[in-house]
Amino acid sequence: MNIVVTGASRGIGFQIVQSLAKAGVLKIIGISRNYKQLCQLKELCSQLSMTEFIPVAYDFQQITAAEPQLAGLIKQHFNHIDILINNAGTLVNKPFESITTDEINRLFTVNYIAPALLIKYLLPLLRVSQAHIVNITSMGGFQGSVKFKGLSHYSASKAALAVLTECLAEEYKKEGLVFNALALGAVQTEMLAEAFPNFKAPVTSEQMGEFIANFAMNGKTFFNGKVLPVSLSVP
Repeated sequence: MNIVVTGASRGIGFQIVQSLAKAGVLKIIGISRNYKQLCQLKELCSQLSMTEFIPVAYDFQQITAAEPQLAGLIKQHFNHIDILINNAGTLVNKPFESITTDEINRLFTVNYIAPALLIKYLLPLLRVSQAHIVNITSMGGFQGSVKFKGLSHYSASKAALAVLTECLAEEYKKEGLVFNALALGAVQTEMLAEAFPNFKAPVTSEQMGEFIANFAMNGKTFFNGKVLPVSLSVP
């Protein structure tokens, strides 16, 4: 099984990769800006199983200009992809009137444009295996959920990814591609601690990483085009 995980150098992505390695996945490509931490993850994977972990350094803020380069790097290692987990994301906790245009662009580039373009450019590899594409969204972008001050554009970017998931499931269902989104509640990660230093989440990154890994491997049997809330608390 060939799997691609974005945002793999820390937090939930880091734990997703370890859970997949424990499950015996043969090959995993992990993508992140932080190559040093990816190399540390590679060493951990080698201790857990026979999994071949391939670190790929890439900054998703640059994806609009350099996407074919990233797809080319992936195609050097994989001729098909069984699972793509779009986990990479960024968060800005700032009042609506104070957030800058650059910050808005960064939120939408990393949280929406990057996974959308990655799916587009990897479609030839995803089609081969009738892959499961799992987009990691947020309860902040889940329609009807409680919303929070300071997260307007973050929530909007995650909502865009959730709707894209539903649309792509419909567009590619005859080709056997499966698209689902997991709308996560609060998880104790570095990113959450940076944005909300005094908040303690009820779920650890290890717990959520294991859940997402299991869902990615088994969820396509039961779900397609779904945006599923995964949350114990508000937020």
